[in-house]
Amino acid sequence: MKSTGIFFLALLLGVLGTVSYFNWQSAETRKTKKQASDPLYWQAPMDANYRRDEPGLSPMGMPLVPVYDESPEGSVKGAGLVTISPQVENNLGVRTAVVEFKPLNIAINTVGYVGFDEDRLIHIHPRVEGWLEQLYVKSEGEAVHAGQPLYALYSPKLVAAQEEFVLALQRGNQRLIRSAEERLQTLQVAQAQIDALKKSRQPTKTIIVHSPQDGVIANLGVREGMFVKPGTALMSVGALDEVWVTAEVFERQAGVLAAGNAVTMSLDYLPGRRWEGQVDYIYPILDNKTRTVRVRLRFANTDVLLKPNMFAQVIIHSGESTPTLQVPREAVIRTGSQNRVVLALGDGRYKSVVVRLGRVGSSEAEILEGLEAGDRVVSSAHFLLDSESSIDSDFKRMARD
Repeated sequence: MKSTGIFFLALLLGVLGTVSYFNWQSAETRKTKKQASDPLYWQAPMDANYRRDEPGLSPMGMPLVPVYDESPEGSVKGAGLVTISPQVENNLGVRTAVVEFKPLNIAINTVGYVGFDEDRLIHIHPRVEGWLEQLYVKSEGEAVHAGQPLYALYSPKLVAAQEEFVLALQRGNQRLIRSAEERLQTLQVAQAQIDALKKSRQPTKTIIVHSPQDGVIANLGVREGMFVKPGTALMSVGALDEVWVTAEVFERQAGVLAAGNAVTMSLDYLPGRRWEGQVDYIYPILDNKTRTVRVRLRFANTDVLLKPNMFAQVIIHSGESTPTLQVPREAVIRTGSQNRVVLALGDGRYKSVVVRLGRVGSSEAEILEGLEAGDRVVSSAHFLLDSESSIDSDFKRMARD
């Protein structure tokens, strides 16, 4: 009986010891977990070198940010990983965006100058030397219509050509008549004047030259009474119902240009007004001084609001391309040697990674290497996170060495 009591007493003591041991182990485990979850230190958001062992304020009056140990073994696997609390995320204004495949629409912002449609710009030169007896247009910019008189020219050669035509008519030689008439036409004598000469058979002192098309007068460089020769540029007649705009695009952007690209144009003198046109021609020669490529744009101008030599703001749309991996342009941190983005890993964890950029649009940037579709990148407050990630990564590399 006595031995049985001793046995049960020993069993009770063993059970109590086992329970005490497991309770001690649980307490140690909780203590270890609590210590692992405690921040390593607190640092200033704007100055990673300002560190304290407890919460407080930075010299700039901002709350210190806790920094946690995400690599307990001290390995380099967690190098560059930054963890911040939700409150700090909110205070910093951290925003993220998803990396996704979509067409890249590049818009090129540049400037241009309005000019005549040179396909319909006609330069007026005399065919023979002589004197301007009368000038019917007095100033540049004057509107003219097809068939309207431009100037009256007195030329001894024209008078002689008329006399030869009259002589051929009097002889009735059809071959001479045809030859003399073709000569008058070559010398810019209008068919109406030739027909009048056939009836009257009286040569006129002057020949009147008419406008070949509707338009406005440009480059008027003569006045009445001047002596002119075949090489003299008298004036130009340009149509304005359609205009050309010459724009310049930097060499690095020229690769996305193509004939037919849509173009939007605006001018300062008509705020709010937009013109829609297209790329008509890309000049094949690069300007070696400005390193730009000239582009010819074509716009309808039925209301004649676009005037030659006006200055315009131009946006050239490259059009949608094959879908590529893209991030917001503001998410990319560019340095002299590499491009980086801050990757959002969830639960307040961030890491700066190196990426290789492709084409860059007005709001998106193409990613060739470094990210995958579905990743999240930081698009706001990422400079602070990148700075902390880079410093932390450098310290851990030094510790490993």
